[in-house]
Amino acid sequence: MKKEKTEKKHKHPRHPVATVFSACSMCLLVLLVVVCVPLTVPRFFGVHIYSVVSGSMEPAIPTGSLIYIAEALPEEIQEEEIIAFYGVKDSASIITHRVMENRVVMGEFITKGDANKTQDMNPVPYENFIGKVIRSVPKAGKAAELFTSHQGKVLAACVIGAALLLQAIAALIERK
Repeated sequence: MKKEKTEKKHKHPRHPVATVFSACSMCLLVLLVVVCVPLTVPRFFGVHIYSVVSGSMEPAIPTGSLIYIAEALPEEIQEEEIIAFYGVKDSASIITHRVMENRVVMGEFITKGDANKTQDMNPVPYENFIGKVIRSVPKAGKAAELFTSHQGKVLAACVIGAALLLQAIAALIERK
């Protein structure tokens, strides 16, 4: 019988530069995912996401905050809860104010911005109601606006491209 040689295959250690490039690539992709997940995943669960552009709810919700709005039945909204609604039914203007009174019989809310001295002039009809605020993240609105804009999408594509390029360079270095 012949002796069978059992050779252990020694794996060559990775080139340090390839390791750095590969690690940088992964960091870029993880960073992109960390930024994009809070802007996309909640939408799959019926949560609307908006940036706050006025100071009417300060200090509770500062200008530049990112707010998450959950769909809810308007009849179930309680006083002191913060809601989002269309300023005018067919308007793109979205207002976030605190409920001072929920007039279920009339199908309307009386609202007020925390920073405002008086209640809003007009009641908010239920058909203008979007939902109630479930979370507010101060200063995150500006980042959200950036990443949801055309420039932000181009930036995300560039980050993905850079990660792929770094991986390709790492692979080339390893082949040498």
